[in-house]
Formats: sequence, C-alpha cells, structure tokens
Amino acid sequence: MNQIETGKFIAECRKEKKLTQAQLAEKLNITDRAISKWETGRSMPDSSIMLELCSLLNISVNELLTGGKIDMSDMDKYKENAENNLISLLHNRKKLFIIRLMGWGLIVCGIIIFLTFPAILNLNVMQEIVMRVMGILIFVCGNIAIYFYAKYQKVD
Repeated sequence: MNQIETGKFIAECRKEKKLTQAQLAEKLNITDRAISKWETGRSMPDSSIMLELCSLLNISVNELLTGGKIDMSDMDKYKENAENNLISLLHNRKKLFIIRLMGWGLIVCGIIIFLTFPAILNLNVMQEIVMRVMGILIFVCGNIAIYFYAKYQKVD
C-alpha cells in the first residue's frame, strides 16, 4: 500500500467523475484540505469513510488501497492484494496503538518522577532540580507521542 500511488489514484478517479476536491469533500462531510492530503500522499482516508468514498468514485476498497484498477480476471493477484492491504492496515493500527500506549506510559512516569522521587530520595537541591527536569522531559515526550497519535488518527 503506497500512499502516493493511492493519492494519485484518488485524484484520477475524482477527475474522471468531474468533481473538484471541494465537491468531493462536501459529499463526504470533510474538508477539502483532507482530500488534498490524500491526493498528495500525506495521509490516507479514514476507514470510516472508505466505503462512502469508494461508492462515490465507483471503485472497490481494494482498488483504493492498491492505488489502481484491478483486473478481476486475475483473481489470485486480487486475493493477494486484498490480503496484503488488510495486513498493512492492521499493522498500521497496531503501531498507532503502541505509540498511544507508550505516550500514556511516559506521561505517568514523568508525573511519578516529578512528584515522588525527589521526596522519597533524600536529594540535595541540585539533584532535586535535575530529577524534576527529567520528570518534565519524560512527561513532554509522552505528550508528543499522544499528539502524533491523535494527528494520524483524525481525518480533518
């Protein structure tokens, strides 16, 4: 599944239907900016609107994910493409879940380090400052991970 090929295919199908990005976006109840991101390969359509998008463009979901028309006479290749696309989608969702989980874990660790370690360990002022700064940095890293998770989950 190549996002750039998929994006070019979406643009090609949209133009065949004589639709502008704004018109397609309006029919899908999303922004034209989201359509632009798809067509330039910067993001993929959310799975919740793929069926509606495919219906509007008269293509199958597998054609959308493959980034081109599929010759139905070659059924073995079609099945292989379908399996590969499904595996790719599941793998991407698993990665996003792991990023989200790590983000929340870092946030919790940062809070624990910031609040409890300096109090539990009998530290001098400089060590306490270093420990609290480390807690803040870990907390910020967790928030960055959550931000990227949210960014790649939304459709716009």
